[in-house]
Amino acid sequence: MFGRPAAEADIQRHFRVSPPSVHQMIVTLERNGFIRRQTGVPRSIEILLPPENLLILEWLGIKTSKSL
Repeated sequence: MFGRPAAEADIQRHFRVSPPSVHQMIVTLERNGFIRRQTGVPRSIEILLPPENLLILEWLGIKTSKSL
């Protein structure tokens, strides 16, 4: 997952869960408007929340302020 969008298989390996678990998680995130993906396009998961709304980034010490 170095610089490219994650595939469901990447997520499965990272979290050590089953393929159906990852797929259900992806479907749930998409249904709730947190991500978007293109049908039939591999690695098309796109996070729709602005980085400042991803509290895990703050917890990890990653700065999320916009510098435009």
